[in-house]
Amino acid sequence: MTDRQITIPYIAAAYEELAAADRELVDKAREATHRSYAPYSHFYVGAAIRLDDGTVVTGSNQENVAFPSGTCAERTACYYAHSAHPDTAFNTIAIAARQSDGSEIAVPVAPCGACRQALLEYELLAGHDVRVILVGSKEVYILPSVRALLPFAFTEF
Repeated sequence: MTDRQITIPYIAAAYEELAAADRELVDKAREATHRSYAPYSHFYVGAAIRLDDGTVVTGSNQENVAFPSGTCAERTACYYAHSAHPDTAFNTIAIAARQSDGSEIAVPVAPCGACRQALLEYELLAGHDVRVILVGSKEVYILPSVRALLPFAFTEF
């Protein structure tokens, strides 16, 4: 038996330290939280994906009283992005969240497992790493790839 550890590389930064293109993507993810439909969780999530050609597509979480029928912001954005731009690979995704009182969460929130798996599919389709920017009011985490969020990824069957 061997003990092993998995480490996840990421950069912690302040919003002001981000490159202009990353700040724009963060702003669009924050804006998307205002289009969430979250009457049950009162947790409003927005995602913004920059495609390789510079196009930005956004999505927000959409809840339903039949909970499995709702969808997360990340999957809303990635499914729409690929549906509208099937020949353009993903480059970067930014994810932001706010609470019912309108305040942005302080610590960045990461995608759920289902969203990580869905995003990984589009990273594989892109043929290159898709950067992930997780947004909080106090700091921002920048990950080099979706795969960094999903150790032991399920990629084939």
